[in-house]
Amino acid sequence: MDTPPSKTVALHLTEYPEEEMLQRAKNFYGLVNRRRSVRDFSDRPVCRQVIEQCLLAAGTAPSGANRQPWHFCVVSAASIKQQIRQGAEREEREFYQRRAPDDWLQALAPLGTNESKPFLESAPYLIVIFAEKHGLDAGGNKIKNYYVPESVGIATGLLITALHHAGLATLTHTPSPMKFLNQILGRPAREKPVMILVVGHAARDTRVPDIKRKPLADIASFFD
Repeated sequence: MDTPPSKTVALHLTEYPEEEMLQRAKNFYGLVNRRRSVRDFSDRPVCRQVIEQCLLAAGTAPSGANRQPWHFCVVSAASIKQQIRQGAEREEREFYQRRAPDDWLQALAPLGTNESKPFLESAPYLIVIFAEKHGLDAGGNKIKNYYVPESVGIATGLLITALHHAGLATLTHTPSPMKFLNQILGRPAREKPVMILVVGHAARDTRVPDIKRKPLADIASFFD
């Protein structure tokens, strides 16, 4: 039997009439269906407070035992962005030239990606997302975290959606391996870098690949 928490607060959840509920769901789908990954960013500045509010939204994600095992490094300094680009392109060259199997390269070909990552410097913000494999208490003792990949994945999804809702473009970038990010950003070994989220305004006249999303019948099953 689950043990109730020692302290509780009232739930604040707004319920809507069914017709309004459906319309809100449709409106939200319409919003997120316009989200696209962008590789051409303007250097136009973004208000830091917008980033902060989106990070707070990400921090509301559910997590195993409420450990909140994530850390977001927000980088706007040109010198650090340059270091990150150099480290990422070093790994990407190795990937494209030696490690990537042919079928993977063929799958990436329509997207036009390669080892050159200028967006890591041109975008105003890079948010490097770390997963905390375990925490530390006030005495420096190890605290186990639970469902870390799942928790960080949900938080990242909320962050991307919040940024899109605010009118910003994003790109998920995952050079592999990414341990160079710990060194550049001074993060401890107990944190694992998950991705670099590139954030900013899309460059003028940006074009993106004409991709299609799977229909509902291909992504969901209903058991009535």
